[in-house]
Amino acid sequence: MQVNRNIVPSFYRVLQEQDPNKQVEHAKDLRDAFDKLLAAADPNGPFFMGLQMSFVDVQAAPWVIRLRRVLKPYRGWPDAEDGTRWASWVNAIDANEHVQATTSTDALYLDSYARYAGK
Repeated sequence: MQVNRNIVPSFYRVLQEQDPNKQVEHAKDLRDAFDKLLAAADPNGPFFMGLQMSFVDVQAAPWVIRLRRVLKPYRGWPDAEDGTRWASWVNAIDANEHVQATTSTDALYLDSYARYAGK
């Protein structure tokens, strides 16, 4: 399974698009890419393959993190709905000590992606 095949290009299309209507269209494509990936996940999680982080989680983590830290402030990406499998996965990735130890500050994300967002 290629985690980044559709997620990465869709992420950048959402971020770089200046037309709000097209942003919505691209955001739907990004959400569909994550939904397709999540459809193959363990139904109980919280990680992709169950209770332990797997290689799929490691590949997806940078992009899941960027949803909250980049797309939310720049494009209004919504928080995951409480109680959903999506929220369980996002929260597990975000709370993982290894992910946290290798994640930049929110300010650095905003600064790094400002030019892509046209800010």
